[in-house]
Amino acid sequence: QVQLVESGGGLVQAGGSLRLSCAASGRTFSSYNMGWFRQAPGKEREFVAAISWSGGSTHYADSVKRRVTISRDNAKKTVYLQMNSLKPEDTAVYYCGARGGYYSPSYRLEASYDYWGQGTQVTVSS
Repeated sequence: QVQLVESGGGLVQAGGSLRLSCAASGRTFSSYNMGWFRQAPGKEREFVAAISWSGGSTHYADSVKRRVTISRDNAKKTVYLQMNSLKPEDTAVYYCGARGGYYSPSYRLEASYDYWGQGTQVTVSS
């Protein structure tokens, strides 16, 4: 249905910025709601941001909402996560997910996503 590949992670100093990309393959990318999750060592995967298939609705975790912007370009089959003012606590593997159906509060739930990428590492040093 859809394959996802994340990129753009790396090592940055606190206060720096990164833009993560999630490139999708498949004919129906524009039909999917998209989300970003992250997982730090020894912790559960947590919701970061989500965007509806049209791009008209976005939601963010409280911990990042003033520093992160999610966007998508359906023509390029790509979803982005712009992260600014990075903090050491942002260090994690960041995963891109896709889900079909209606955009709903289930965007916050890992189990609601149908497809996942392999993740990209973000490390923020003090």
